[in-house]
Amino acid sequence: MNKKENRRLAHQAAQQAALRDEHNRRIQDAAAASVTTLLSELHAPLSGLDPEAVTASRAKYGSNKVTHEKKKSLPRRLAGAFVNPFTAILLCLALVSTMTDMVFPTLSLFGSTPEDFDCLTVVIILTMVIISGTLRFVQESRSGSAAEKLLAMITTTCTVTRKGQEKVEIPMDELVVGDIVHLSAGDMIPADVRILEAKDLFVSQASLTGESEPVEKQPQANQQKESVTDYTDIAFMGSSVVSGSAVAVAVCVGDSTLFGSMASSVAGEAVETSFTKGVNAVSWVLIRFMLVMVPLVFFINGLTKGDWLDAFLFGISIAVGLTPEMLPMIVTTCLAKGAVSMSKKKTIVKNLNSIQNFGAIDILCTDKTGTLTQDQVVLEYHLNINGEDDTRVLRHAYLNSYFQTGYKNLMDLAIIRKTEEAEAEDPRLVDLSEHYVKVDEIPFDFARRRLSTVVQDKSGKTQMVTKGAVEEMLSICSFAECDGEVQPLTEHVRQRILQTVDELNNKGFRVLGIAQKSNPSPVGAFGVKDERDMVLIGYLAFLDPPKESTADAIRALRRHGVTTKILTGDNDKVTRTICKQVGLKVRNMLLGSDLDAMSDAELARAAESTDVFAKLTPDQKARVVSVLRENGHTVGFMGDGINDAAAMKAADIGISVDTAVDVAKESADIILLEKDLMVLEQGIIEGRKTYANMIKYIKMTASSNFGNMFSVLAASALLPFLPMMSVHLIFLNLIYDLSCTAIPWDNVDEEFISKPRKWDASSVGNFMLWLGPTSSIFDFTTYLFMYFIFCPMFVSGGVLFNDLASHFSGAELALMQAKYIGLFQAGWFVESMWSQTLVIHMIRTPKLPFLQSRASAPLTLLTLTGIAVLTIIPFTPFGAVLGFVALPPAYFAYLIPCILLYMVLATSLKKAYVRHYGELL
Repeated sequence: MNKKENRRLAHQAAQQAALRDEHNRRIQDAAAASVTTLLSELHAPLSGLDPEAVTASRAKYGSNKVTHEKKKSLPRRLAGAFVNPFTAILLCLALVSTMTDMVFPTLSLFGSTPEDFDCLTVVIILTMVIISGTLRFVQESRSGSAAEKLLAMITTTCTVTRKGQEKVEIPMDELVVGDIVHLSAGDMIPADVRILEAKDLFVSQASLTGESEPVEKQPQANQQKESVTDYTDIAFMGSSVVSGSAVAVAVCVGDSTLFGSMASSVAGEAVETSFTKGVNAVSWVLIRFMLVMVPLVFFINGLTKGDWLDAFLFGISIAVGLTPEMLPMIVTTCLAKGAVSMSKKKTIVKNLNSIQNFGAIDILCTDKTGTLTQDQVVLEYHLNINGEDDTRVLRHAYLNSYFQTGYKNLMDLAIIRKTEEAEAEDPRLVDLSEHYVKVDEIPFDFARRRLSTVVQDKSGKTQMVTKGAVEEMLSICSFAECDGEVQPLTEHVRQRILQTVDELNNKGFRVLGIAQKSNPSPVGAFGVKDERDMVLIGYLAFLDPPKESTADAIRALRRHGVTTKILTGDNDKVTRTICKQVGLKVRNMLLGSDLDAMSDAELARAAESTDVFAKLTPDQKARVVSVLRENGHTVGFMGDGINDAAAMKAADIGISVDTAVDVAKESADIILLEKDLMVLEQGIIEGRKTYANMIKYIKMTASSNFGNMFSVLAASALLPFLPMMSVHLIFLNLIYDLSCTAIPWDNVDEEFISKPRKWDASSVGNFMLWLGPTSSIFDFTTYLFMYFIFCPMFVSGGVLFNDLASHFSGAELALMQAKYIGLFQAGWFVESMWSQTLVIHMIRTPKLPFLQSRASAPLTLLTLTGIAVLTIIPFTPFGAVLGFVALPPAYFAYLIPCILLYMVLATSLKKAYVRHYGELL
């Protein structure tokens, strides 16, 4: 991570931390204060604020608007798609080539003539830049704004009391700190508020905390809690009222809310991912080689040949030759091919770069609810007092849940669903709703924490059925049904019940008690007073079960070198149970309160050995992801809620699932459309194949180009003429690069995709230095053969180039020199293409090429076609235009053994490189 990136992230983190600390302090003070004290401190009378007070509050605390990142302008998005170190150097070369190859000849400057006009270099470079940049721009323009989706979740109006108006509906952004807010079922909470009065207030905080069960909110003051979301007298912006009503006072608005801090973290600039850093680092390695080689070639040619303009033009050709022009194109094609492959597996790839990041991750952090689990409460057990499955317990639970007319929570729905599923196996559960009629009910309230229904069967028997929190149920039960008979609820039986419930709680189950009594009192006179002397008949144990594919997916990830870590807002007991069910060993567990007590350095150390983080706030999730990345890991985060959005943005790759909220989907780079998490394994394999083919191209092209340029550098100093013209180098590169366009479809060895791979720019440089000069050895051999043997034999009757002037003169000398140079350049041109192209098959695998590992059919076909085309060119009129002379058949008697020896040497050096560095790619 570079210094600029560190400074930007540090500044962004500091701003968010300051905002978070201020918010937490204000919430803590508001939660602990009495109603009278709080209203006094906020200057908030129950009769409502007057216009002057509203203005003063807005000036002091700000407006109720959550700021968010403005959508990037078209020029900025275009710049992001087209501008990077690599395309910048290509555009500079294109500009220079435009001047030297097109403008100077057109204007006849510096000795150039209109006949020297050549636009090939410029066309090649600009075409590659335009295609790759356009593909990237189009793909990434499809990604929406996460912050805008967040803001869209907030209702636009709220109900408040203002001076002279008991209840008035105002636009949400006009709400200020100190406003008295009225809440009822279905309302979204418009700000962070302190509850003043409440009646059966039930609030869903799932989008903020990940806990699926709604929580009770009451006006009683709270002392300090582990997490701000634990305060029962505070309701937060972005959560919703499930049932009940309340009066509250606004404590924090806009950016100062918990929701606001989450929105700002999502809206902030995205982190620089491992892919971006890797490509940029590789680009700079190539640029540094270029900055060394080009001046050397320029000065050596200028000094030895005396033509400085020609030396400058050749130096530019060297720069282009060292530059794999197709790199943007090949990289984008590899990424696009990966995206297409993933789309066939019902996976949307929103950000092309994320394909390679997918393959590079060595840690997958995931939320629990909705990602590993099904995000629906399931009734796992219906047990009698002995801890045995009992249909009678399920039947009574159904009568209670089905016939109650209040809000049916997730547990009621789970009971009804379980009973309907079990009807086929047990006739006693069939058509219960028709065999009983409801007589009366005693609704749920938070003081009693239980609900009772009174039902009557067709024989006239009346029965009260009550379910609720176990502690509350024990307080109204005098009897328990044990071993088939009703017994007094003695202390011994009570302890036995509590022990069973504790065991279930420790396994992560939410437990309710179920009790009944027959003929409780005369019909029409039922009330809370009748909830006494009841018979406890059993327990109901609920759980949010894991998805069927979760355990297999985690095992598959482990096989591919990816560690899974759970980051959840849910409690530790439930999380531990889910981990056990999906086969995730919990080596260590940290809670949100533990993180608050740790410095980043301490957390960085602890995070390495911790697999499960529970009761985390959204900011804490993002913090864990950030420290793991700073530890050198490539981190993916998979989530589906608002509380996951910040962590997804902080990760190298954000992954969302089919059931995610819009905010999570917009923050994600990749969205899984199917519930089958095995797609994760397929995505990682696809990402590693994509990286393998990209790094193949970079290493083989960079090393081949470096070898060619190294050969040209030496030849420039030793030969009396250039071994290859500028246009030859450009054309050689073009055909070679075109033959490389099949690399995205190449086969990848199984061993390569077995573990995560990271970009290593230094390995590109090492590879260039090891394998590049290998081709130069045979280039030098070709120089010697062509200069001293072949050209004299077939052109000048045994006379060397340097001696031609002593044997020939005038037009004959010029013709003889041209034929000598043309044959020499044709020979090296063909040898360069053969060696450069066939070495693709040497370098693409650490195994023996053609025998142990074979390239894909498209790559094999295209490389052979490239060799054939380049070999034929010297024999064509086009070759004559380029200055080539047709090669005698005897040339191939030299070329074939030369190339075979080159392949043997390249394979040997490849093996030595693998022994030295541990891997080839």
